[in-house]
Amino acid sequence: MAKLKVSELKSKSKQELENQLRDLKNELALLRVAKVTGGAPNKLSKIKVVRLSIARVLTVMSHSKRAALQKAYEGKAHKPLDLRVKKTRAIRKALTKEQANKKTVKTLKKTAQFSLRKYAIKA
Repeated sequence: MAKLKVSELKSKSKQELENQLRDLKNELALLRVAKVTGGAPNKLSKIKVVRLSIARVLTVMSHSKRAALQKAYEGKAHKPLDLRVKKTRAIRKALTKEQANKKTVKTLKKTAQFSLRKYAIKA
């Protein structure tokens, strides 16, 4: 089997990808048997290509599944942890602008009582 291209895999349906994965795994099993029995060197070098192809198929499947979940949870109040934006822990835990700008009742009273005084300066 030739090297698979991700662009071709993305256009396939879930069922086609599962069939492709099954075929690749069967081919890998046959190649491993050939390796044990002392097969041709070209079969031994093909093992790596098949393993990489399996990884590509699995990656495309997980990407499509994740994209579908992202679409399903779009606009919802709560998302699963693995679908949330990663950023950094400090950014995630930081106060929002609204929270940071909030003033306590005591501060509000103080500013109301003792507002900034404006002086007219003689020139």
